[in-house]
Amino acid sequence: MYNSSLFASLVHEQARMYGERVALSYRDYDADCWRDISWEDFSRDVRKVSRALVSLGIGEQENIGVFSQNKPECLITDFGAYGVRAVTIPFYATSSEHQVTYMVRDAGIRMVLVGEQYQYDTLWRVQGITHSIEHIVVFDPKVERNPMDRISISWEEFLAMGDGEEHQAEVDRRTAAATVDDLINILYTSGTTGEPKGVMLTMRMYAAGLKGNDEALPTLSDQDRVLNFLPFTHVFERAWSYLCVSKGAHLFVNLRPQDVQKSMQEVHPTCMCSVPRFWEKVYAGVKERINTSPAMQRKIMTEAIEVCRDYNVKYKLRGLVAPFHIRLRYLFYEKTVISLLKKALGLENGNFFPTAGAYVSKDIEEFIHAAGIFMMVGYGLTESTATVSNDHIGEPVTLGSVGRIIRGLEVKIDEENQNEVLLRGDTITPGYYNKPAETAKAIDKDGWFHTGDAGYIKNGELFLTERIKDLFKTSNGKYIAPQMIEGGLVVDRFIDQVVVIANERKFVSALIIPEYKLLGEWAAEEGIAYKDMAELCANERTVQMVLSRIQTLQQGLAYYEQVKRITLLPEPFSIESGEVTNTLKVKRSVVNQHYAEVIEKMYEE
Repeated sequence: MYNSSLFASLVHEQARMYGERVALSYRDYDADCWRDISWEDFSRDVRKVSRALVSLGIGEQENIGVFSQNKPECLITDFGAYGVRAVTIPFYATSSEHQVTYMVRDAGIRMVLVGEQYQYDTLWRVQGITHSIEHIVVFDPKVERNPMDRISISWEEFLAMGDGEEHQAEVDRRTAAATVDDLINILYTSGTTGEPKGVMLTMRMYAAGLKGNDEALPTLSDQDRVLNFLPFTHVFERAWSYLCVSKGAHLFVNLRPQDVQKSMQEVHPTCMCSVPRFWEKVYAGVKERINTSPAMQRKIMTEAIEVCRDYNVKYKLRGLVAPFHIRLRYLFYEKTVISLLKKALGLENGNFFPTAGAYVSKDIEEFIHAAGIFMMVGYGLTESTATVSNDHIGEPVTLGSVGRIIRGLEVKIDEENQNEVLLRGDTITPGYYNKPAETAKAIDKDGWFHTGDAGYIKNGELFLTERIKDLFKTSNGKYIAPQMIEGGLVVDRFIDQVVVIANERKFVSALIIPEYKLLGEWAAEEGIAYKDMAELCANERTVQMVLSRIQTLQQGLAYYEQVKRITLLPEPFSIESGEVTNTLKVKRSVVNQHYAEVIEKMYEE
């Protein structure tokens, strides 16, 4: 199945197998319902895209851009492009004009497909700067186009260009000419430091990644209902979605990230990949529900979580059989309290839920497993086609690990360089587009890719200890791993985001984005009057309340790792301000710059 023309023919092969069965679903916001796309319709439109691209003169291995939020058209475009050996470059739907300009110029893009009004307006300004864009295809028919626009067509007009068989012979020729070393995507890293780098992904990388994950996830099948959560631009969601397509699973394409909880309750997914931030929100929501329940209900829910933690974490995850009395209590609580909890989330039919992309708090991992939800923790990078390791179905799981290495990938711990994790194998990128110097820095002469992450392997599982380049060194010479500290604090229901400050400082401090709604409710209960959130965040009683909760959470840290002072910020970090990336990773340098005065104040004697 995993051959050189895999993606060029995958959807068509699935259509021959599944016919009128539903392949994709998406929300129709006008009718407020989900619409279905069959495998036959999916295949038909993919063929039309392939022929339309040939009609527009898109060459083999030519780069085309896809600038959209998640829509079925994104997947149809991808597979249509692969049929003619074109390379798709996805842009985040929130990408700025500056970011899009950079990618269009760096990749020499002549054609871009856009989703909605924001993406069209941004690209229209970019094409006036770059003068290289010759074709724009607009997915959403409601987009209002510029009166001067002579280069855009609608999605329907684009598909109509591929209606006939005129270019099918050329499509067939290109499909047959595909090789495993064909470039498939260029994914631009979000650039927490420096300018973005275009990571090259080949057919060989995807084929090896699908094979390795196929073996690790034997329960994934055509019976699964998969809700997408992350942008298709993100390598995790992209590679995961391709794996699901290869298994014949039913994909529910979630257009707007803010609707994901509503979508979960409507479609009842069996699988969904996400970042830890999603589960942090679930954890905080459930804890809040428990804390605000009447005393007797709170007691029952707390006891249910404890019993299910014993069963799932102490025994089941480790491959052990729980004692009879624990099994008996578990069955009672699982069929009552826990089943109602999962039903409220829309996860009562859960198979497994891959999670990666950031540090996972052990408390949150334990809690989600206690609720009977198999949150499958993993680790990967864009440069490794997503998965390096994950929890394998049917094998023991240790909380705190990032799972077992997928088959076919070599991993080495470089003990001479702070225990850096090195990778080598078919899933590893050949390098960065147009950046030979950056490629040479990342991949050594023996072919090992240097991840920048430190870790160790124990009993076949990979454990990460810190991000080497993110390590802070205090003025006292102590090394601090900020992500580990931050991950341990966001489990508190009053804390939404944390940015640790420590580099070249005497002690650790932190900028805190509180949960504003809960903070307001607490202030009302405490009789604290305030005119706005800035005043409440600056109130000494508020600061001391949050700091005391932090002190409780960090008792297991060394004294020099503990946060000593905090500042509560009245506004969240945002993409618009440049403080977080499109993948919601904090840009520490920007935050440090924007809040320089606030930070200095925390270090005043």
